[in-house]
This record gives sequence, C-alpha cells and structure tokens, in this order.
Amino acid sequence: MKILLLDDDIFLRDMYSVKFTEAGHEMQVAKDATEARSKLKESTFDVIITDMVIPGESGLEFLAALDADEATKEAVKIVLSNQSESTDIEAAKQKGADGYLIKADLIPSEVVEKVENIANQKK
Repeated sequence: MKILLLDDDIFLRDMYSVKFTEAGHEMQVAKDATEARSKLKESTFDVIITDMVIPGESGLEFLAALDADEATKEAVKIVLSNQSESTDIEAAKQKGADGYLIKADLIPSEVVEKVENIANQKK
C-alpha cells in the first residue's frame, strides 16, 4: 500500500515510516496540512493517516477536506491520535475517518497491523 502519514511529531513520523516500510508499504510523511496537500497533489495514496492535532488546522477539518475531494475520497482515512474521548472518535468518523487508533494504546507494530486490517476491510 502507498501511505501518507500526517503528524507534527518528527520522532513519530520517522518511527512509523520505518515500521510501515519494513512491512512492505510505500511511505511518505508530512509535518502539517500544507505539506500533506502538496504530496496529495503530486501522488495518490491508498491510505491517509492523520493526527487530530495538526499545525494549521484541525484533523477534523483535514478529514472533511479529504472526503470532499474526488482525488482522495476513496482513500482509506485513519486517525492516529492520543485524543481518546468518544466524542473525538465519533466526530472523526462523521468527517470520513474509516478508523481511529489511539497512539498510547498501541505499539508501532500493532498500529501497522490495525492500519492494514482497516484498509483491507474497506476494499
């Protein structure tokens, strides 16, 4: 799968990039919504992963824009965040998220596995 990860934390971007690449996926990362949009204009992605708290706008705004854009509408959209309130999860799903993963609850290899499962379920 070709995956785009949007997260402002450089450590997490690097760590997840390594883990997804080791699992055989093509991985690109972005530090903010502007960089993510630039990458989305250059290429298509099977999976787009975003944090809820991102520089420049909220994860919900980013998700809504992805869902409204024909170029990204069909991509699997997953939130990877430490915001774990049920209201956050429900809001993300209403904005088009296909899955919601809580960083603190999962080790990186579990994140890879869960992203793969969510993507396979949407196919």
